[in-house]
Formats: sequence, structure tokens, C-alpha cells
Amino acid sequence: MMKKCIFIFALSVAIFTANSAFADDNQKKLELKARIGYNIGATTPIGIPATIRSIEAFRLTPSFMAGADVMMPLCSKWGIATGLRFENKAMNADAKTKGYRTELVKGDSKVEGLFTGLVKQKVTEWMFTVPVKATYQVSPKVTLSAGPYISLLISKDFSGIASDGYLRQGDPTGPKIIIGNKEGEWATYDFSDEMRNFQVGIAAGVDWQLYQNFGLSADVNWGLSGIFKSDFKTVEQSLYPVYGTIGVFYKF
Repeated sequence: MMKKCIFIFALSVAIFTANSAFADDNQKKLELKARIGYNIGATTPIGIPATIRSIEAFRLTPSFMAGADVMMPLCSKWGIATGLRFENKAMNADAKTKGYRTELVKGDSKVEGLFTGLVKQKVTEWMFTVPVKATYQVSPKVTLSAGPYISLLISKDFSGIASDGYLRQGDPTGPKIIIGNKEGEWATYDFSDEMRNFQVGIAAGVDWQLYQNFGLSADVNWGLSGIFKSDFKTVEQSLYPVYGTIGVFYKF
């Protein structure tokens, strides 16, 4: 996976270099957009497993994006775009589980096994993202785009509280540990240190220029690499960041 990250990063650098090399001939063709937006989505397994019985609550979080893109036309209506974005992808949700494998901290002890009960989950990821997209000009005001991205995480948190249930230590027939619903009775977990520093994914979106140089944008970003390191096995499912972005842009 690291080789894939390096390859995509090198590709984006090459595109920037190519833009610079041909700047004199294409200066009038280059298109620069500054944009801000709001991310909404989840860090989730692909397909909800049977061990997650229901989503009890999903709360909006302050997940913002700011950045700039440069686009260079190639031929006819096609072009290529890249840029740099600073963004936060976060999730705050409650879920009921049954037999969900995890590791909890209760009191001064760590216990691993199958948890049945309520999980209050918090995920926060601050990152720099470099997208590399092909663009297609549907009309003078509407542009479609799609391509890969790479993100470098600078801050990350995956933690929560387990309550209202019990944990079978080790396996389904192991010792039963009661997990209460009050402070001092519940258990906690924190897997932040097991998260990857890089994420790779694909993105697709549309820009709609509404008035003069201002417009609206919508994007879907789908992570292809799980958020945890490959040797981390405590959480049994791979979790992927899947987020949509609604925003505004200004075209220079």
C-alpha cells in the first residue's frame, strides 16, 4: 500500500511539474479555483456486518474542507486537474452490537473478546489531500471530474465508550464481563495509534458555475485503503472513509 501511495504522490508532483514547464504556452488556459466545503459521511465497513445490529444515533460534526485546484485543458472538452486541500473527516455515532470483536479498557485492565451492547464511536481525521482528476466540460457552466486522491493525516482519533451490555472474554463461551451504563461501570477504547498515516481513494464530483465566478460543487470521496494498519486485527472488519462534500468555489 505504501508503494501505491508513493506512486500517486509522484504522479501528482509530475503533473504540477508539467504545468510549470508549459506555463508560458498555456498560461491563458490554466484555470484556478479556490473552494470551501463541508464533509459528511462515515468511517464504515463496506456492507454492515451482522455484529452491528442497529445505528442508534448519527450526529453531525464540524468537518470542513478548504483548498485550491488548478485545471489544464488537454483536448476538446477534456482536461486534468490537481490541487491541495486541508480537511477534516469526522463521525460521531452510536450503534448496538452483538458479538462484536474488540478490545476494551475497564478500570485498570484491558480485556479482549466479543462485546454485546451499545457503542458510542468518535472518529476524527485531519489531513492534507492531493487529488488528481480527469475533467469533462459538459457545458460552459458545468464540469464533471473523477480520479484518485492521496491524503496525509496530521491528526487522528478513533475512540469511544462501550456500555449497556457485556463482553465475552476471548470467545463466545468465555468469561462474561458486565459493562454498565454509568461512569465507572462502562468501558472505553482508543485505537488512534493503530490508524494509517496515509489514505488512498477515488473521488468524483461536479462544479456548477452559478453567477459570474462563483459556483456550487458536490463530490463523493471513497477510501480504498482501510483506516487501520494491516497488522491491526482487534477490529475484525476493515473500515473505509466514505464521505460526500458540498461546497462553494470561486474561479479566478
